[in-house]
Amino acid sequence: MRASRLVSLLLLLQNRGRMSAARLAAELGVTARTVYRDVEALAAAGVPIYAEGGPNGGYQLMDGYRTRLTGLTEGEAGSLFLTGLPQPAAELGLGAQVAAAELKLMAALPTPYRDASVRIRQRFHLDAPGWYREADPVPQLLAAAEALWQDRVVEVRYRRWSPTPGVVTRRLHPLGLVLKAGVWYLVAGPEPRTYRVGNIEKFRALDEHFTRPAGFDLADFWRAHVERYEESEAGETAVVRLSPAGIAALPDILGPRAARLAGRTLEPADAEGWQRAEVPLESVPHAAAGLLRLGADAQVLAPAELVAHMGTTIRAMARLYPGPEPG
Repeated sequence: MRASRLVSLLLLLQNRGRMSAARLAAELGVTARTVYRDVEALAAAGVPIYAEGGPNGGYQLMDGYRTRLTGLTEGEAGSLFLTGLPQPAAELGLGAQVAAAELKLMAALPTPYRDASVRIRQRFHLDAPGWYREADPVPQLLAAAEALWQDRVVEVRYRRWSPTPGVVTRRLHPLGLVLKAGVWYLVAGPEPRTYRVGNIEKFRALDEHFTRPAGFDLADFWRAHVERYEESEAGETAVVRLSPAGIAALPDILGPRAARLAGRTLEPADAEGWQRAEVPLESVPHAAAGLLRLGADAQVLAPAELVAHMGTTIRAMARLYPGPEPG
């Protein structure tokens, strides 16, 4: 562990130039006292490292010195696909490996390419979750990633919405993990399907391994799954009664797909100008959060679980905003 940290410290100074003990400690996840000891160890090993005092001081290497200790470990090499995605890497327990791999890649690049990569990092950033949305709590993600890596059969208790709401137990063959708009999904066989990781209540890896299906391509499967999901009307839906204003607001509130589906299922207007339609339903909480944004321009008619959830939420909100006392 210490040897890896010494290499990381050395590469930080090589790639970034002068750095204070506090900054090095923050990057390495250690105390400043540990940095002092590590610097002494590097100097004792013949590394030309020295310190400069003052407000802008810190540790740095002698001009022209470059290390060639840039070989990637197995874990670092396996984490390269997550460079540029620090939060997902941390969720998968690969944050340290990604950071170490990036340092070694930077050190191995010729100076012009290294400068270009720094410029790109300074100018572009990927933020996966949507606006006003935090990532799903995914307590089973690390266990799923480990089983996926080892091709182990797993047993899960999964809270599903369709075709029948409830908790089911499944034996699965993990084939891949996908991060979509801040939400983690597990793709698993034997017949490949998708499972929202946040809905897995219990996860147990079994002492049994499986053989991945020949020719299975995660990216191709996911692309086809998304196309089917967005275009299919056969998925779970909610029946909603909408005012003209509610219909007009659907694209902004629930998204283009919901608006397209609602438009294809609109029934003739009633005497008040309201129309029934169907909107896609991923889960009860997810649907309720969107439909509540339509306010008094939408009335949920089915399914019963969503109607009950909406009623409970609206009554709780009404208690927070009591009307004027009669008199």
